[in-house]
Amino acid sequence: MKVLGIVGGTGAGKTTALRELEALNAAVLDCDAIYHQLLCTSVPLQEALTARFGPVSGPEGIDRKKLGEIVFHDPQALADLNGITFDFIVREVRRQVREAERAGRAGAAIDAVALLESELREDCDKIIAICAPAEVRVRRIMAREGISEDYARARVAAQKDEAWYRARCDYVLVNDGSREAFQAEARELFRRLLGGRFTDG
Repeated sequence: MKVLGIVGGTGAGKTTALRELEALNAAVLDCDAIYHQLLCTSVPLQEALTARFGPVSGPEGIDRKKLGEIVFHDPQALADLNGITFDFIVREVRRQVREAERAGRAGAAIDAVALLESELREDCDKIIAICAPAEVRVRRIMAREGISEDYARARVAAQKDEAWYRARCDYVLVNDGSREAFQAEARELFRRLLGGRFTDG
């Protein structure tokens, strides 16, 4: 079973690409969603965070708002948070990859913001960047989130550009045309990378 890493900035079209992978019977592992799930379900993680940050638990696990207030203005606290949570996330991603293989999935796709800077990079057979021109991304996130143009531009400018991804990824899908054209291009690449082990639908 092939493991693919999917990376790209906001508004580039990662979600559309990941849906194409799901349609080919690949498991999509969203590291952000896994992190939020672990905050609610992992007692060892909750204990580790409480030991470092004090009473940050709520009725449904770790209170993300309380935790955010502590780390938002404290770089060391944020580094500690990332250091504590990262190992838990990596273990859970690897568990879900094994589960996907046992279930006979065509592949697994790891969606993580900092995938290229993390040890999960080594778990991927190939890494694909989803890119789009900055102006296109600005328009997309303005429409999607109802934010101002200035805020949208600031968000795009704060993220890595296409050249950065091209230097570090095995493939780049550029999403600068119609949705249908991008879906078709993504589907063709993913079919090839999964080696034919897929089922539509």
